[in-house]
Amino acid sequence: MKLTPLFDNVVLQPVESEEKTASGIILPSAAQEKQQIGVVVAKGPGELADGKEVKMQVKVGDKVLYGKYSGKEVKVDGKDLVVIKQAEILAIIS
Repeated sequence: MKLTPLFDNVVLQPVESEEKTASGIILPSAAQEKQQIGVVVAKGPGELADGKEVKMQVKVGDKVLYGKYSGKEVKVDGKDLVVIKQAEILAIIS
């Protein structure tokens, strides 16, 4: 199955959280905090808002930071994905 986002929606694949701390301590899965970092796997064409075209600022392959409670989590072909509005993306990580 393929997910094709419409308007200014973006499909992200969340980045797995770290299993070790910077000092090398291994964290159990219950203690791992879910990161709000994802990689753009698909994006919509943009939208028309108030008579003006809203262009997409992200591209496929960009690593982005998004809000903790943003978007809708979905599972497609066994992969966890997040569908989110472009406006809910906080930053592009480079």
